[in-house]
Amino acid sequence: MSDEPTTRESAPIFDDKAHVRGKLDLTKAEWQRAAEPDADPNGEYVEIAFVPHDDGKTYIAMRNSKFTGPNDTVLVFTESEWDAFVEGAKAGEFDEPW
Repeated sequence: MSDEPTTRESAPIFDDKAHVRGKLDLTKAEWQRAAEPDADPNGEYVEIAFVPHDDGKTYIAMRNSKFTGPNDTVLVFTESEWDAFVEGAKAGEFDEPW
């Protein structure tokens, strides 16, 4: 057995949003949240917006409703990433462990 650490080659990274990173115009985004009958209008929610881009694709933006300023964090998904995220949520991949 060798004492040398083994190294793995990482998988190639394909960034299919590099051309829109920091350039996606969210100023006209129509943010929406899930309708809940007893929802507190001043509560904290996940909001999403479907944002068309001039590359012909629609990107899905997601943010926290408490942080809506121009410098606040927004996650951006491609359509296939969004589909995978939704399927993972349906399958319980993001459920709390308790």
